[in-house]
Amino acid sequence: MAEKKSPKKADAAKPMNFEAAIQELESLVARMEKGDRSLEDALKDFERGVELTRLCQSALRDAEQKVQKLLSENNQAVLAPFDDDESDA
Repeated sequence: MAEKKSPKKADAAKPMNFEAAIQELESLVARMEKGDRSLEDALKDFERGVELTRLCQSALRDAEQKVQKLLSENNQAVLAPFDDDESDA
């Protein structure tokens, strides 16, 4: 009888893109918000969520660096940080 590979082990070999990470993170959050998971499963989900969050933050940093490099190569204006608080005023 052939062994089935678990999806996590099979997916761990290939890098996950930003959109897939966000989608999995949203799924984890929805599952955790239900509150019907065992403590052990909730901790595993939380740990995976932290990994996904770090992956997303890294992808966003990389994208920002690429944009800044492209702008500087084209003598464009410097990017200003986005401040969401200004829209609330």
